[in-house]
Order: sequence, then structure tokens, then C-alpha cells
Amino acid sequence: IEIWNNVFMQFEMHEDGSVTKLPAPCVDTGMGLERLAAILQHVHSNYEIDLFDTLIKAASRETGCADLNNPSLRVIADHLRATSFLVSDGVIPSNEGRGYVQRRIVRRAIRHGYKLGKKTPFFHKLVPDLVKLMGAAYPNLRENADRVMEVLKAEEERFFETLETGMQILDAALAGNVKVLPGEVAFKLHDTYGFPLDLSADVCRERGLSVDEAGFAAAMEKQKSQARAAGKFKMDKALDYSGAGNDFVGYETLMSHAKVLALYVDGTPVQALQAGQQGVVVLDTTPFYAESGGQVGDQGLIHNGGAQFHVLDTQKIKADVFGHHGELQSGSLKVGDAVQAHVDTEQRAATVRNHSATHLMHKALREVLGGHVQQKGSLVNAERTRFDFAHNAPVTDAEIREIEAKVNAEILANAAAQARVMDIESAQKTGAMMLFGEKYGETVRVLDIGSSRELCGGTHVKATGDIGLFKIVAESGVAAGVRRIEAVTGANALAYLQSLEDTVAQAAGTLKAPAAELNHRIAQVLDQVKALEKELAAAKAKLASAQGDELLTQAVDVKGLKVLAAKLEGADAKQLRDTMDKLKDKLKTAAIVLAAVDGDKVQIAAGVTADSIGKVKAGELVNFVAQQVGGKGGGKPDMAMAGGTDAKALPQALASVQAWVAERV
Repeated sequence: IEIWNNVFMQFEMHEDGSVTKLPAPCVDTGMGLERLAAILQHVHSNYEIDLFDTLIKAASRETGCADLNNPSLRVIADHLRATSFLVSDGVIPSNEGRGYVQRRIVRRAIRHGYKLGKKTPFFHKLVPDLVKLMGAAYPNLRENADRVMEVLKAEEERFFETLETGMQILDAALAGNVKVLPGEVAFKLHDTYGFPLDLSADVCRERGLSVDEAGFAAAMEKQKSQARAAGKFKMDKALDYSGAGNDFVGYETLMSHAKVLALYVDGTPVQALQAGQQGVVVLDTTPFYAESGGQVGDQGLIHNGGAQFHVLDTQKIKADVFGHHGELQSGSLKVGDAVQAHVDTEQRAATVRNHSATHLMHKALREVLGGHVQQKGSLVNAERTRFDFAHNAPVTDAEIREIEAKVNAEILANAAAQARVMDIESAQKTGAMMLFGEKYGETVRVLDIGSSRELCGGTHVKATGDIGLFKIVAESGVAAGVRRIEAVTGANALAYLQSLEDTVAQAAGTLKAPAAELNHRIAQVLDQVKALEKELAAAKAKLASAQGDELLTQAVDVKGLKVLAAKLEGADAKQLRDTMDKLKDKLKTAAIVLAAVDGDKVQIAAGVTADSIGKVKAGELVNFVAQQVGGKGGGKPDMAMAGGTDAKALPQALASVQAWVAERV
């Protein structure tokens, strides 16, 4: 058994095969901790050491598999540890990036449990066993134990919904003399039933088969192409620009003098724009912020003596080249023209308020919900901020109130914002929040707003007080393990609150009560409604009972069985059943059909007394009547319900009951 290995690194091999000596030769040494544990514990496999032995026994307990050498138990034990530590580090199962790696590991473990006969969630129940083993050495795992269980349970429940059907499709596709799983089937399993490709490949490998990975890739690419074709993008194609980059001055000013470097119409370079034409303008200097990091691009005006170009959006052509998209409203604009660029100050101010509030909200979310909260996406414009983040449960009203309180406290403190440009290593040392998966350059911008510190290239307020007011207006789920919060600030927050105030005032006016007493007044009205509904139900029951007594005389004797088919005015389903019970008691031996009409809808009840169900079944009787009024139904032999949509056909349907019963007695 290999315990330790040493790699002596002395040469560098080049592409042409030649080698040169390294300036600093070294020895890379690696030792497997679990391999060393196996030697010290006198066992021959990592899976036999005390840690895995305990987890395998726990997996055996939950799956009911008594064979501790079963490979599936080893897979479950190993994947339990991997997925639990990933969740505790903030990695949530998803369909992209590291989240998809996590999903693949979890689902592979679930499939092995299914293979052992587990048809319900079990994997998450092993987390306490892992925490008991490793929680002391890894406090973060112990502190997040409940969350780990919740995340794994949610993923299990999600996959178990499609696992059995997917396995049936997979088994059917591999039946007979099949040697290769078709790529189209593998893709269907992936796309519709949540089977990662490697999971299907695992099943095939166990049976000595393979997967048509090329066919899978082709099906995947076909779907992506269709999605791209259906998508609507702001730019039809990338602009071909090879000139100099522009100087962005939008952090310091919202107006600058500039020179036109390039013009485009329909993606094609032109030398001039004429009034009425839509196009893209590239400047050598610009105060316009180009869409990036979730913040939308600036709007505004580019003009000179006669030309007025209305900028509707600003997008990046390259990292240091901004394209100003819009329409020339008057005059003409030529490459080389000197112009003035003015950002829409009101729109920019509203956008930066929302962007700065997003930073404060992100920090508050982590404080209130936990350190697992990580940004998954954002959109910041002049109207609102939309923030997606990792969290596996709805944010409660109480949590929303706490988040709002924290953000507004930062706003009231009116702390100055500070932006510093530094190298990435120095930024990391400041403790600034960095987004996993985000590509940062060698130089980054560290932004301090209140108690928040993040890397951000966006535009922001000068002080937190500039935000004015922060209010969360919506919370929802957008994907498994991802929640979305939408919020407004400044004038938009005031308008939102005023709108709510108007709604309250209108409700108070309608109920003729002061706004402060609205809750009490609503409760009173609801109590009154309930009392009236109760009175109405009693009146209907009394009416139905009276009608029932009158109907007794309409019962016809058919070979010793009383047959009654009638319509009850104003009755509902409950009253039909109640009246049915009373009629059965009074008629003793009977087959009864009662119906009620509400508009075009028909409710039908059929009842047969216990001594007659051997001859006539209520379910068959109600279905016979229902089919004649455009419906269907069924139920027990002594009581059945049905509905229909053709009220005009009801009289004839009821009239046919006597003959139908006569044929069966």
C-alpha cells in the first residue's frame, strides 16, 4: 500500500520536447492522511478506518442493507462527507458551476440508496452521524448541521419526484442486447428527469455498457441553439471595434467633453449618423457607466452644436470600450466630431441609491440569515434592486423587518462611502467580500459603504444617507436553494409607502372606520359575514329538508324498491348529501338521485340503501345520470357524487332513472 510519495521536480519540459533545468529544484511530497490512518489501524482500505466504518454502518442503518461490504454503502458514506462540507461552505445544489458539481454528487448518492431499495429520502438523516464524528474538529460543520440537513433533504425530495420514472426509462432503454445508451435518451434523462450524465454513465458501467456522449453533447447543443435563437438580445451581433479604449470618468463627473471615435448602424461601422437613425456611438472619454455587475447602463444625451443623440443604454463592446446605444434626434453626427456627453442625473442618482442599498442589504442578509448567504445574481436599475442569493427557505416577515431595520440604521448613520483601487492581493487582505466565480483583474476597486466592504466597479452614493429610505417590496423563490428579494429606495420607496397608505385609506373609507381601527373593523366584518353564512346555510338546510319531505310523495315503487329522482332548488353538495341521508332513512328501501343547478353547472348525488346495493350501485347510477348532462362521477355503492355542465338536459336525465333501475331489479 502506498503511504507516501515524493516527486523530484528538476526540469521543465517545453512544447518541442526539450527540457531545461528549473531555477529552483524542489521536492513535492504527498501523504494520504486516510492511508496513514489505515496503516495505523491495521486495515487494508481507507473505507475500513474508524471514520468510514461508522458512516458505512449509519448508511446501512438508513438503507436497510446488512452487507457492510456493499460498494453502494461506501459511495453513500463518501458522498455524505463531501456534500455536507460543501453545504457548510455555502455551496447549494444548482444547475451551474460548483452548485452543479454538488448536485451531481448528491444525486449519485441518492441513486445508490435507490439501488439498495430506498424509495424515500434518507441521505440527510446521516448528517448527525457525520457531525458527531467530525463536528469537534470542524466547528463550522457542527454550527451548520441543521442547514446541511435541510438542503440535502430538499435536494432528495426534488430528485425522488423523478428518480423512479427516470430509472424505468433508463432500464427500458438498456433492455435487450443494447450495448450503448443513445445520446438522445441520456439527454432526456438529464433535461427532464434531472439525471446528470455521469449518473447515467454509472448505471451503464455497472451493466458493462457505455453512453453515447457525442450524441448527448449534440442534443445539448441543439437545445442551446434553440434557446439562443428564441432569446431577445439588445445587440444583434458583436461590434467590430479595434480602436483605442475610452477613458471612463463617470465616478467623478456626469458631464464631459469628448470626441467621437466610431459610429455603428445595425452593427456596421459608418462615418456619420443622420437624424432619425438608431445607432451606437463610441467616445474617447465618457461619463456613461456601461452595464456591468448587475447595474444597468446609463442613459442621457450626447450633443454638439446641432446634433442631439439620445442615449437609451450603455453597453460594453470590450472591457475598456463603451458603446452608447440610442437615436440621433436631430442634426448629424460624424466620426471625429467634438461633443459633450451628459448622463441623465436623475436616473443615475436613483440607480446608485439602489446599488449602494444592495451592498448594505447583502451584509444584512448574511447577519440575519447566516454566513451561507451568497449572491447568485442581481439587477440594479433606477426603479428597484433585485437580489438573488443562496438560501433554502422563504425569508420570514420577521426576518424581512430585521433586514430593513439594519439597512435603514446604516442609512441614518450617514457614513461616508469610500472607494479604493488596489491590487487583488491587497484587497483580499482587507477582508472585502468577493463573489465566487467572478473574474477579477490584477487591479480591483474596494468599496466601503457603511459597514459593508465589497469589490465593486459600480457607481455609488457619496454617503449612506443619500439612499434616503430602504423598503423590501417582494420576496420569492427563483430556483432550488435560491431566493430573490426586491427592494426600493429614495423617492421610489416613498411612492411605494404612499401607495400603501392610499390603499389603507380607501379600505378605511369603504368600511367607515379610522385607519388606526381598520384591523378591528375588518375582524368585525368577517365575524358578521361568518354569522350570515351560518344563517344562510341553516335556511338552505331547512328549505332542503322541507323539499325532501315533499319529495317523499314522488317516490315510485319498482318491484319493492322505492325510486326517486328529483331536483332540489338552491341546494349545494352538502345539502344534497344531508337530504339524501334523511330520505334514505324514511324510504327504508330505495334508490335516490337528487340534483341541484347553479347556472350551467349541475351537482348530482345518488344514494342506495344498504339492503339494495346488491342490485343497484350508487356509483353506476350517478355516472349514468352525469353522462347525460356532460359530466361524470363515481363513489361508493351506497353514496356517490357527480357534476355536469348541461343543465338543460337534467330533466330528461332524471326521468330516465326509473327505467334504468327497473332493468336491474
